[in-house]
Amino acid sequence: MPTLLAGLARLNRALERLLGAVLLLLLAAFIVFIVYQIVSRNLPMLPRLYWTEEFSRFAFQWMIMLGTAIGVLHADHFVLEAFPRGSRLDRATRLIRDLACLAVGVVFVYYGKDFALSGLRRSATASRLPMIAVYVTFSVCGVLIILFAAQRLLHAALHGQSAMEQALDTPSELDEALADTAETPSDSLSAPEHRAGGKESSR
Repeated sequence: MPTLLAGLARLNRALERLLGAVLLLLLAAFIVFIVYQIVSRNLPMLPRLYWTEEFSRFAFQWMIMLGTAIGVLHADHFVLEAFPRGSRLDRATRLIRDLACLAVGVVFVYYGKDFALSGLRRSATASRLPMIAVYVTFSVCGVLIILFAAQRLLHAALHGQSAMEQALDTPSELDEALADTAETPSDSLSAPEHRAGGKESSR
């Protein structure tokens, strides 16, 4: 099992780096297409390329689905905490969250396959791009979610949930702020001691 976790972690790290590069390219293409649409509406000398509107929507859809998968790996999606942090119920709900993400990934793969294949019979209006290039996003997202959720669950099973979250979760700004405030009183208490020691030595 540790070997399986190590291999899965390496695979997911490589996928995450690849997804980061793909997302940057998609974002750049999305911005370029949107800017061109705006400029071409105001400058008559530029041709109206209607396919840019379609491609900007397609790039946006891919960004959403790929970003969703990365969010599963690092628990970046919106979470409403109903129980005190660290309590047994809190840990149980976080485990249920990861299991639910794994179930969603399975659903995306199972039903997304037929949805993607239906795109073979359809094409975009302006660009004539086969719609499978867009419909397959659910299947791809599902596979990535399964891999990322499996790593979280396997890590928690082998090393505990707290160790898994410390290794994979994006640091919470609230937790960091609370940790800083917890350290501040000790610093403020130690400061007078140093000042008092300084005064005694000067005497």
